[in-house]
Amino acid sequence: MRIHFLGAADAVTGSRHLVETGGQQILLDCGLFQGFKVLRERNWAPFPVAVDQIDAVVLSHAHLDHSGYLPSLVKQGYRGPVYASAATRDLCEVLLLDSAKLQEEDARRANKFGYSKHEKALPLYTQADAKRAIARITAVPAGREVTVGPVRVSLTPIGHLLGASAVTLLGSEGTLVFSGDVGRNDDLLMPPPQQLAQADVLIVESTYGNRLHPVNDAEEQLARIARETVGRGGRVLLPSFAVGRAQALLHSLQKLRAADRIPHDMPIFLDSPMAIQATALYQRHHKLMRLSSRQAGALSDGVTMIATPQQSERLTRSRYPGVIISASGMATGGRVLHHLKAMAPEARNHIAFPGFQVAGTRGGNLVAGAKEVKIHGEYVRRSGRR
Repeated sequence: MRIHFLGAADAVTGSRHLVETGGQQILLDCGLFQGFKVLRERNWAPFPVAVDQIDAVVLSHAHLDHSGYLPSLVKQGYRGPVYASAATRDLCEVLLLDSAKLQEEDARRANKFGYSKHEKALPLYTQADAKRAIARITAVPAGREVTVGPVRVSLTPIGHLLGASAVTLLGSEGTLVFSGDVGRNDDLLMPPPQQLAQADVLIVESTYGNRLHPVNDAEEQLARIARETVGRGGRVLLPSFAVGRAQALLHSLQKLRAADRIPHDMPIFLDSPMAIQATALYQRHHKLMRLSSRQAGALSDGVTMIATPQQSERLTRSRYPGVIISASGMATGGRVLHHLKAMAPEARNHIAFPGFQVAGTRGGNLVAGAKEVKIHGEYVRRSGRR
C-alpha cells in the first residue's frame, strides 16, 4: 500500500489523498485549495498523476476543500466513478454548481473592470464542467460496500456535515481508514461520529490538533451581539458557509427566539441561494440529523429568504436593522462581499465570523486584525467592530 498526500498535508485545504492498493489507484477526496494566493495557485497546476489512471474517487463530504476540485479533474479527463453518501451527492450538486457560477462571475467582473493581472481572466471550471462531474457521483448507503477491483469501500457517518463520512478501504494489503472532517459530539445539528471497528492505517484530520475549542457559550455571544447591534440601529453580518454553518446559525437563532433571548420580531435574512437550497436538503434529510422533524422544519420559520440578485441588492442598500446570514463563510466571494463592503465601514454594524477562517482569506485577515481588505478591486476599511 502506498499513499500520496497531494493536498491538506501542509495546509488545511485541498484534501486529496491517492491510495495505491490492490493494483488500484483510489483518490480520497478531491478538494480545492483555499486561502493564501500561493495555495490557490495550486488549483491551476497540472494534477500530479495521470487522471485517466485513477480507478475511483471517494468523497468524505461535500465542503469545497474536499469536493471542489472534482469538476477540474473531470475537465482534465477523469472518467471513472465517484462514490459518496446520498446526502453528499445532493449537497455537491448545490455546492459545485455554485462554485462554478461564482468563478465564472468573478472572471467576467475581472475582465469587465480590468483588475485581473492576466490578459484574460478565466474560471478554473465552468457550470458545464460541474454538471459533468456531478453526473459521475454514485450514492453509497452507510453500511453498504462497493468494490474497486479487489478493494472494498464503505462509508461510516462521522458527524460534521450532512452526509459526512469516514472512508474505509479493505483489501489484501490491510485496512485503511480516512476520517475526512470529524464532527463534534455536541454538534448542534449532527449526531456524534460513529465508531470505527479497526484500521491498520489511519489518515485523520488535525485542523484542531494543536488547540482546543473554546468553552464559551457561543449562543449567548450571538444573542448579545444581535441584541446590542440591532438595539443601536445596526445590522449583524454573519459570513457563513452555506452548507452546515448557515443551518446551525438558523437553528441557534430559532432557539434564541423561542427562549426570548432575542426579540421574536428581529428580522433575519438568509441571503444565499445555495444556503436556501441546502436548508431544504437538510430538512429533506432530517433523519440524518439530531433534530426532530419539527425542529428541522422550523429552521426557516420567520426567515426572509433572499433569492434573487435584485433582492440582495435592495438588502445591501437597506439600513434597516437585522441579522444577515450570507455566503461565503471566509468572504472569498459571493453576495457577502457586497454586504461586507457596505457594512464594514459603519461602526453601528457588527461583522461576526462564526466559522473557521483559513489564513490568507478576507475572513482570515479580518479576524487576524486587518484594518482593510480588498473587495472588487478596491480597498474597504472596517470600523472597530467585527
